[in-house]
Amino acid sequence: MSISNELDATAPEAETNDDYYLELSPEPVKFEPVNDVTDVFFDDSKQQVFAIRSGGVTGVLVKGPEHNINFRMDDKGPVISIKFSPDMNILAIQRSVTSVEFINYNSGNSLDGVEYSQSCKGKNATILGFVWTHGNEILFVTDHGVELFQVIPEKRCVKALKSLSLQVNWFIFCPQSYMVLLSSGTLGNQMQALYITPGNLHKITKFEMEAMSTKPGKLAVSERDVALAVLYSTPCIIVLRHQPGDNARPVGSAFVYVYTVHKMVTIRKSHILKLDMSGRFAINVVDNLIIVHHQASKTSMIFDIMLPGVSDGTVLHHVSVAPSKPIKPCSLRVPGPNISEYVNQPCQLYSPNWVVFQPNIVIDAKLGCLWYMELRLDSLVKLIPDKVQLVEFLMQRKNNNAKRILIQVIRDLVTRMPTSLIDMPAIFDKLNTVYRNHLENEIQSVMGTPLLNNTKNVTTVPDNFKYKIFLDQSDMYSHILSKFPEGTIDSKMIIWVLLEYIRSLSEHGIPVQHYVYELVITTLVHKEAYYQLHQLLQYHVVSDSKPLACLLLSLENLYPAAHQLALDMLKRLGNAHEEIIEVLLSKGQILPVLRYVRSVGKADQVCARKFLEAAKADGDPILFYSVYKFFEQRNLRLHNTTGFAKSERCQAYVQHFKTLFQTTDNNGCNSDSNSNLSNISGLSEGA
Repeated sequence: MSISNELDATAPEAETNDDYYLELSPEPVKFEPVNDVTDVFFDDSKQQVFAIRSGGVTGVLVKGPEHNINFRMDDKGPVISIKFSPDMNILAIQRSVTSVEFINYNSGNSLDGVEYSQSCKGKNATILGFVWTHGNEILFVTDHGVELFQVIPEKRCVKALKSLSLQVNWFIFCPQSYMVLLSSGTLGNQMQALYITPGNLHKITKFEMEAMSTKPGKLAVSERDVALAVLYSTPCIIVLRHQPGDNARPVGSAFVYVYTVHKMVTIRKSHILKLDMSGRFAINVVDNLIIVHHQASKTSMIFDIMLPGVSDGTVLHHVSVAPSKPIKPCSLRVPGPNISEYVNQPCQLYSPNWVVFQPNIVIDAKLGCLWYMELRLDSLVKLIPDKVQLVEFLMQRKNNNAKRILIQVIRDLVTRMPTSLIDMPAIFDKLNTVYRNHLENEIQSVMGTPLLNNTKNVTTVPDNFKYKIFLDQSDMYSHILSKFPEGTIDSKMIIWVLLEYIRSLSEHGIPVQHYVYELVITTLVHKEAYYQLHQLLQYHVVSDSKPLACLLLSLENLYPAAHQLALDMLKRLGNAHEEIIEVLLSKGQILPVLRYVRSVGKADQVCARKFLEAAKADGDPILFYSVYKFFEQRNLRLHNTTGFAKSERCQAYVQHFKTLFQTTDNNGCNSDSNSNLSNISGLSEGA
């Protein structure tokens, strides 16, 4: 595509401020500017700039994101278009409106010098342009239709594959979706989209754009007002529409219509972007956002079609995410008055020499610069007042800094409590809707089965869009929930935030990690909110777990009732018998432990040595006698002998028993022992 003007009016300088949310890439791709001996072309598929000097005789310079090459070719007339094949093995050159020439290109940065060509098949047809599609396949678009060919470089020949007859006014190609949009009809508002697959052309349902009044001889929809893009993984057609005016009524505000392509089968108008301006516009797409540049005011607007809009029943209407702002000023480093010096020369933004290409390319052919339009999220977040919408907006960004900025935004909100009180539940729900979707995707990818749907009020995430950012519980804990600045927030607000986050997790069917519960408990203890802690545990707002029970045990010195709360929690878990035994033994509650192990059917599995050691350490001979006789009876039942197996390593306690009771009246002791044992064996089932 030859580079021509896209924004062609002059405008006053934009006011200086620090709220720039758009900027040009700091290191532009530089090429030889357009002049009397140099023509410049741009291939938007490979994002390559061709600078052809003297028809190619003195050299062709190609610059792009992946290649920086130069070669020479014969001057066989003015070049209309020039493009490399996807694998860089074939150079296609259009010098006439009826044919395209091909030259094989080798890795030694030179052409092999032998040209072969292909004329369009249609009689009296004029080639409007061509695009490389899959591999060595090339599509000619003529005013009579489209023709798909395969170029065979080894044989230096071209093979016809498919063709379609249709009157064509202009065309646009999207290399991301392999879709071609053809304008047809007398008014130019009949649209035929084609989806290109290797070796084939597929028609997408024809549709008609609204035909606004036009000047005689002009098309209702011009090529410069249409762009193809892929937004959130869905192919879209973006169209600038200017409200017509007349002598009695000035030109009204312009709109942007977004047509969505569904599964490469149907196309419907789905979004309308309100510009509230008139004049010359150009469109870029950056990070799934539609950027609309307005030349007269030297400002740009930003739209996100994934944010909620106002529906009229069929179409969603959107306004700019933030107030219109100019692009951040930039400059070029150019040679100064002295040979050894360089100076910074300010660039003219929204220049009449600018040409805008998709998705995010701006070229100034006279300066010889190609920039990439970039988003400045740090500045943009300050300009979006609706914080719920801001969080949703940030979650949808691919920008490398988006997650960091999202975390910072939420941290700022929770530290501004209670000012942001009304927004936090909705923000947590937005975060956990995405978190839930991520967990479901992970489970389905591993197991092939969906997560059980036991949630309430969960918004379904569209299938055609995968959120780019999610915050899991680890992120929230590490960066937000555990980072409340000391003394700046009321303790009740901190606890409210924690419980509100847990509420949101539960409603989205996400199991709450124990460290989130631990944070709630430690915060309540730190704030001495013991009654509230007791209520949360008693009514099971905090789910039972072994780590939480251990935490409660550690808090006994601060809150004595935590010991019993921990034991109750372990008992409810049903699989924490060892932990309960250890806790009771550590408290010297040996007989209650024996009652407990008997009630849960664990008497035959527990370690006798552990209990005998505890009983010996207690110093009460009667207690030791009772415990010893308890395990003797167990041995008799299990092994038909009162003796301990050698593997139980109880010889020391057997000797201790003999030492204590070898001179004692057996009848008296047995009487006391039986009394104690009856207490053990006849206890209730509880601990």
